[in-house]
Amino acid sequence: MAAALDGIRVLDLSRVLAGPWASQALADLGAEVIKIERPGAGDDTRSWGPPFLKDEDGRETTDAAYFLAANRGKKSLTVDITKAEGQDLVRALAARSHVVIENFKLGGLAKYGLDWPSLRAVNPALVYCSITGFGQTGPYAPRAGYDAMIQAMSGLMSVTGEPDGVAGGGPMKVGVAVTDILTGLYAAFGILAALRHAEATGEGQHIDLALMDTAVACMANQAANALVGERVPGRLGTAHPNIVPYQAFATQDGHLMLAVGNDGQFARLCAIGQRPDLPLDPRFARNRDRVAHRAALLAEIIPMMASRSTDAWIAALESAGVPCGPINTLDRVFADPQVIARGLRVDGTHAEAGTVPMVRNPLLLSATPPTHAAGPPTLGQHTDKVLSDVLGLTSEDITSLRQKAIV
Repeated sequence: MAAALDGIRVLDLSRVLAGPWASQALADLGAEVIKIERPGAGDDTRSWGPPFLKDEDGRETTDAAYFLAANRGKKSLTVDITKAEGQDLVRALAARSHVVIENFKLGGLAKYGLDWPSLRAVNPALVYCSITGFGQTGPYAPRAGYDAMIQAMSGLMSVTGEPDGVAGGGPMKVGVAVTDILTGLYAAFGILAALRHAEATGEGQHIDLALMDTAVACMANQAANALVGERVPGRLGTAHPNIVPYQAFATQDGHLMLAVGNDGQFARLCAIGQRPDLPLDPRFARNRDRVAHRAALLAEIIPMMASRSTDAWIAALESAGVPCGPINTLDRVFADPQVIARGLRVDGTHAEAGTVPMVRNPLLLSATPPTHAAGPPTLGQHTDKVLSDVLGLTSEDITSLRQKAIV
């Protein structure tokens, strides 16, 4: 099948997670992504291990699992952009590309002549996406930005974790770098919108994307609660601020996540738990009442949930259409029959390991599905091919560049 982004070339100057996550999404959809890396070192995350991928002989490679998570389907080209000839190579590639993605500090690429105004001059239709911690404007623009600090500053950590006064209480970081990942996704669809505009008008544009902006925007209902309710939301552990009961509960032998989304589901939960009186109590009849009387309801629900095993609850609740689920560790996730049926684990090719296990792109497009055949590249794996195929350099040209440590 044809890929949705066949014919689109992306020049990826980013590293770590937000930018690579965006370019990986574009690669999954068929774009040719050329990843520019530092000679000898590459993307920072290549060394962010253990664990490291093992080669076909069982020996550790130099590529950490972290790098593998965000760089499949790309071509790795090593270029020293601090040198004039290296900058010339990147400019030449930008002239032949549709998209540039970078996540250098504010103004960091201007000294190399690789910033938006410089590359726009050689390619007016270029879509240039800059990802920074705080954006191109504002008092924090010069600051570096990392996911953990953005989770803190955006308010995310203020609503994540157990409340003060509870065992383990205090602000908590989400277990994955969600602001990086969400920013990467916003970058991907912003790039697609800008490409549509460029195709229609021949005019490229600059995308100014900040981790902080994304994190605040993705506070979603919690931000709306604060703005509309004029009350600062707090931490509720696994509980939901607007729906009750909607949280993790201890069972007879473990835990489960209960997600009661409406009054009908609540009535069925109580019937299964042999507490049909609870929905008749005016404090608990409607969701708004249950939210107002959260503590009183939980005092009734907690012992009810502790009376049966996790499996018994899940079987009974699922048969009644009450949403719930086990709290899986990742080994159980990839053994889950639904995850297996949906093919969420895929294998891609790898130059040293033969194959590499990956998690597939969640998009399922009927006509132009994502592809996962090519795994992440080894450092500089495609240097010769990109320089010859895209820029038309000869083997002698490439040898000369190597001798001067440009590539």
